[in-house]
Amino acid sequence: MIQEQENIITPETIVLIIYTIVVIFGLLLFVIWFFIAFQKRKNKLLLEQIEAEKKYEHELATSQLEIQEQTFKNIGWELHDNVGQLLSVVSMQLNMLLIKAPEAMQEQLKDTRDVVTNTVKEVRDLSKTLNNDVINKNGLIRSLEIEIERFNRLKFLEATLQINGDIKYISTAHEILIFRMYQEFLSNVMKHSKAKTLSVILNFNANDFEIIAEDDGIGFNTSQKTESSGMQTIKGRAALLNAKHSLTSSIGNGTKLILLYPLTNDTKN
Repeated sequence: MIQEQENIITPETIVLIIYTIVVIFGLLLFVIWFFIAFQKRKNKLLLEQIEAEKKYEHELATSQLEIQEQTFKNIGWELHDNVGQLLSVVSMQLNMLLIKAPEAMQEQLKDTRDVVTNTVKEVRDLSKTLNNDVINKNGLIRSLEIEIERFNRLKFLEATLQINGDIKYISTAHEILIFRMYQEFLSNVMKHSKAKTLSVILNFNANDFEIIAEDDGIGFNTSQKTESSGMQTIKGRAALLNAKHSLTSSIGNGTKLILLYPLTNDTKN
């Protein structure tokens, strides 16, 4: 009889059990809520940190490019105002020598004068491509044309420029970035490629602007990470443009640089 009384569950016991379950369930909900809130806060802080790092990297890259552009401009001024002037003086002195020189020396002096005159033109054209004010004035297409014309004039290789589609507006700041990318590529072609031909194709599509520059030079092994300053500059400028880019090459098969610039970057039509 006593054992049966001990096994009877009283209402108070039921209430206590329910109360205990509710408390445990409430604590469990609180722990779950706290964990979710903690994770959200943690994710928010991580996102803010990532955004801050991206902003810092963007500002740093922008500052570096501004410094670089100012350096280019200063070099351009020096080439135009100082080196160009000195070469012009040399050309004038050669003209004066031609008047007094014996006939046997005149042909050689004329050749030297012509070389100096051509050098003056090349130096001044080069100074223009280094000055972003001139690039602003000429625009991207004309600036690229000047570079191609300079290549052909030097007879270093045969260069062509092809434009497809209706030309669309690109902001001046972005035109300078695009031009500098391809100027870096063209510089590497001059220095390293040993190419005979170079082609630059501009495709103005409905939603994007594509530039393809390709040479038939010796190429290089892209699997070997060089991380050269030129490649880093191209990569950094593409990131600032929010554009896709690819650099492909292989030994003996030349090098190709493709930039796909979204025209949605520019609001003006």
